[in-house]
Amino acid sequence: MTNLEEGVSQKFQKGTNTIFWGESLHVLNTQIADASVDLIFADPPYNIGKTFGAFKDRWASDRDYAQWCYQWLDLCVKKLKPNGSMYVMSSTQCIPYLDIYLREKLTILSRIVWAYDSSGVQARSRYGSLYEPILFGVVNKKEYTFNAQEILVEAKTGATRKLIDYRKATPTQYNTQKVPGNVWNFPRVRYRMPEYEEHPSQKPEALLERIILASSDKGDVVLDPFSGTFTTSAVAQRLGRVSIGIERECDYVKIGLRRLGIQADFNGEALQKPTKSYQAQNPYQLSVFEEL
Repeated sequence: MTNLEEGVSQKFQKGTNTIFWGESLHVLNTQIADASVDLIFADPPYNIGKTFGAFKDRWASDRDYAQWCYQWLDLCVKKLKPNGSMYVMSSTQCIPYLDIYLREKLTILSRIVWAYDSSGVQARSRYGSLYEPILFGVVNKKEYTFNAQEILVEAKTGATRKLIDYRKATPTQYNTQKVPGNVWNFPRVRYRMPEYEEHPSQKPEALLERIILASSDKGDVVLDPFSGTFTTSAVAQRLGRVSIGIERECDYVKIGLRRLGIQADFNGEALQKPTKSYQAQNPYQLSVFEEL
């Protein structure tokens, strides 16, 4: 089956997990109640020319792209509860448009850098991009969820270097844990990782786990308006949250249905994870690949 017509959506639901197959603007307008969502993670197309199924990620200009983003940003803000939070990603060249626009809608608490190692061919005539920006904003800066104890990381000053703070009346070793800063080092999803799905810009589960643990509680509603491989929904499900995912591309909807255990088949097609090329036909071949 091809994608649905514009202005049409289809709902799939099981337990606390819901998938909407359709355009984000339409679904946000017609299917999601205002002030009903605790946390939104928005990872839209970046306007950098990638292909997502039948959709080509390219607008006529950055300004046209920004105008499209403003439409769904306005809707997302309306869907947040009075103590809700939103994380927004985009390309390095386009995030300034969204940052400036969102400052009038939310309080931007952090501008996060998701940094990762290079892969493939890097730029030769400029500095290659090794990060993606994330905006973290809240509706009410005096009342929002932030579970610092759930996301602590090692503080090398105390944990590794074991330095002592001699400025205190009683010299004390520095803390061994801390809340992460705004530079997050998570590897990109690679082909051989168990979580890998066939998608050009899949985000790692570790990234979403930090966001969901920090900015929501068990039972809270987590919405992803551009679900892709439904990593947000899968992590939300694992962490005991209520998940809502929106996706326009049929092939990615099928990934979500399988990944969340909502359906085992779709229009007569068994939903199975594709076999990877290194999963060889005989044990000898497999052992050779595993040694590489």
